[in-house]
Amino acid sequence: MTFHTIGLMSGTSLDGLDICFAKFQHLNSEWNYSILHAETLPYPSDWAEKLNSAIHLKPDELLALNADYGFYLGQKVKEFISKNSLTEIDLIASHGHTVFHQPQRKFTLQIGDGRAIKILNNIPTVYDFRSQDVLMGGNGAPLVPIGDELLFSEFDACLNIGGFSNISTKQEGKRIAFDICPVNIVLNKYATVLGKNYDENGNIARNGQVNEKILASLNSLEFYSAKHPKSLGIEWVNKNIIPLLENETPENILATFTEHASGQIAQVFNQYQFKNVLFTGGGTYNTYLIERIKTKSSTEIKIPAPELIDFKEALIFAFMGVLRMNNEINVLCSATGSTADHSSGLIV
Repeated sequence: MTFHTIGLMSGTSLDGLDICFAKFQHLNSEWNYSILHAETLPYPSDWAEKLNSAIHLKPDELLALNADYGFYLGQKVKEFISKNSLTEIDLIASHGHTVFHQPQRKFTLQIGDGRAIKILNNIPTVYDFRSQDVLMGGNGAPLVPIGDELLFSEFDACLNIGGFSNISTKQEGKRIAFDICPVNIVLNKYATVLGKNYDENGNIARNGQVNEKILASLNSLEFYSAKHPKSLGIEWVNKNIIPLLENETPENILATFTEHASGQIAQVFNQYQFKNVLFTGGGTYNTYLIERIKTKSSTEIKIPAPELIDFKEALIFAFMGVLRMNNEINVLCSATGSTADHSSGLIV
């Protein structure tokens, strides 16, 4: 079986829209993949602002944005198809953009109506991968572990560093996964105060001063001692992280939070005694963050080609779409905490 699929991913850090066109083959009971075309489309300032402020919209405004963003995604896919002269596409799989994530209240919302994507491209589309898991008592996250299990099983663990850092590993025959801590969602916020979109290579953090009192407060947050499965959302950051960072300079916040994130990540590596971990996501380019992790753990850090660093999540959502179209399991309850493994996503 061979499938050609477009995967779409928009992360909480608002770096841009990731589009990945990949081929998946199922041979001898194993899946393999190849990324054929991929790019990140930075959001225009108006769209970045719309998505960033979506959490504050009135219900009717949010519904309108859900439709508008769906057509935005559909148009970007159409342009991507034309630009790369793609002819053989079996399906589109879209993660959407997370606005609300409150699994304890049985809801999560990723906007970007998949029906609008289908209307503009006339290609079967799978979307809303998280809601079913939340209704089944799960965290609706992380979902990427199914790809780690079937595409990247040669590594002890897979770490993604984006808006949040999350990890996936196999323990006692089961794939477990959980969010470790916020990363770029905080670092980018304070880099923006300094007129930067992000702290390139962690250079600002490298030259800042760590505030030990704030660091201790961050490290003592209840989430870090909770057992998996567990996941984080922007609401948690706004309530628990941001208030701790007041009355400190942006430079020192970047230094302190980089120290915090590296410590939390290394702590997990040491707890599970990983030999090697595959690193992906935009935070992998933060050389100072990587250096700080290395000083705290002896785990071998595997950094792949930029193509996989940048597009692993979009690749795996494309893969999840393939599994969903074939009614195969694409969400692991051992990772999310739901009542059973299941095949999730709305098909149009």
